[in-house]
Amino acid sequence: MGTLWYGGTIYTLHKEDEFVEAVYVEDGMIIATGSDAELRAQFQDNISRTVDLEGNIMYPGFVDSHLHLIGHGQKLLLLDLSAITSSQEIIQLLKDYVGQSNPGDWIIGEGWNENLLVDKKIFHRVELDEIAPNNPMMLSRVCRHAILANTKALQLAGILDIKQDPSGGIVVKDDDGMPTGLLLDQAQELIKAVIPKVSEQYLEKALTVAIQDCFKVGLVGAHSEDLNYYGGFERTYKTFRKVIDGTTIKFRTNLLVHHEVVDDMHSLGYTYGKNTSFIEFGAMKIFADGALGGRTALLSRPYNDAPETSGVAIHDLADLKKLFKTARHYNMPVAIHVIGDLAFEYAIEAIEEFPPTGGMRDRLIHAQILRKELIDRAKNLSIILDIQPRFLASDFPWVIERIGEEKMKYCYAWNTLLENGFHCAGGSDAPIEPIDPLLGIHAAVSRKVPNDPTKTIYNANEKLSVFEAVTLFTSGSAYAVSQENTRGKIDKGFTADFTVLDQDLFAISEDEILVTNVMMTVVDDSIMYKHEKSTVEA
Repeated sequence: MGTLWYGGTIYTLHKEDEFVEAVYVEDGMIIATGSDAELRAQFQDNISRTVDLEGNIMYPGFVDSHLHLIGHGQKLLLLDLSAITSSQEIIQLLKDYVGQSNPGDWIIGEGWNENLLVDKKIFHRVELDEIAPNNPMMLSRVCRHAILANTKALQLAGILDIKQDPSGGIVVKDDDGMPTGLLLDQAQELIKAVIPKVSEQYLEKALTVAIQDCFKVGLVGAHSEDLNYYGGFERTYKTFRKVIDGTTIKFRTNLLVHHEVVDDMHSLGYTYGKNTSFIEFGAMKIFADGALGGRTALLSRPYNDAPETSGVAIHDLADLKKLFKTARHYNMPVAIHVIGDLAFEYAIEAIEEFPPTGGMRDRLIHAQILRKELIDRAKNLSIILDIQPRFLASDFPWVIERIGEEKMKYCYAWNTLLENGFHCAGGSDAPIEPIDPLLGIHAAVSRKVPNDPTKTIYNANEKLSVFEAVTLFTSGSAYAVSQENTRGKIDKGFTADFTVLDQDLFAISEDEILVTNVMMTVVDDSIMYKHEKSTVEA
């Protein structure tokens, strides 16, 4: 027996403007599409359930191609500093939070961004000591490639006496040679190693609230990187298995496997690919460099606004190639974080020496700062570019000064990438950016920062069409995990995963995308979320 979906505009996304009146589904798979009357006549003896879309617009289910689900849940549960624009407000929020905590408790905040602050302030550990004299404190920057820690936290980690930066990281020091409390990239791990392990109940809560938030913004699935944290591979994977039970919560989840736990994964008998109906193991994850915010993204030249540095290589080229060799040993593709152009170049060299086999595709995540010769070199490789359009709204205009205006032509160059034949997927990198895919779609088609009174368009030549932007989060995400024949479109043989909106993205203005509402999120023919205004029965 099956379900008939009808009563709205249903975009197949096979091509622009192609839509049908109705979809018939059995056992979570689309059996047929067509007119309402035709499907009712053809399957009249099998239709046991009908769902009226009430004039709303159905799309293939949106999937975020790169985020950190548990991290997003933590952001929802912990002190969120990501929208704060005043250093004084941060101070007050921290004081209030400390006042509600017991002495000795860790004070953990998420998402500070000095570029949003009027005074561009980066707090010194001594200032944090004044706020929390009896508590260790760790505040993660929005990019998650930098943290601030107070003296108690530095003492617990033994950082006050550190003589040499850890490999792939920087302990920022003042003029007296003492740590300021700012730790970049791998130096963060020194602090994280001494933070008490969170409980399994907390992990389950964080993952649950994250997925529920995904449903609210129309996401039917995500490609998430969490398995190297929260107590290690087995403990974290157990959390995913328990929360995504396939009954109360259905969520298409592709788990990237950090290279530091890939041995654990295989020793426990798991391999690349599907493990349960809704959870599959994805590519081996590697970080090649850091982020632009902390000037740790690896560039081929010095930063325009800080000529003393060109960023940080998390691994040198020789070690990076060894990691690729490990992935191929395990018959896995690689998903590699590359923001700077030199990091992208290193990734290309590693892929050229150790190419994927068996139809697998490596994934280059972010690919923000590029050069034309790198684009020309990479376009014939078996790769997909995993881009985060929403970064434009957070990074502009300050990134222009950081990189240098004359070097920006091939940066955030999404249209150029598509024109050069690259397959691209769309993600948010939540909790670094807001998880809402409509914000990413808006950034891709408008190249504007929402609510910017100047209405500046950053490199209009790199705008995407609405169709191209929507496919980033549908067929693009499916292609990234080699599921393009069963996910990301509405057609026979595809999963019954749908995102239902109250507006037609192909018919409204760019800025109306920002006020579009998710009416339903459907996974495996099951309604996981419905808007309070909807009268559809779940």
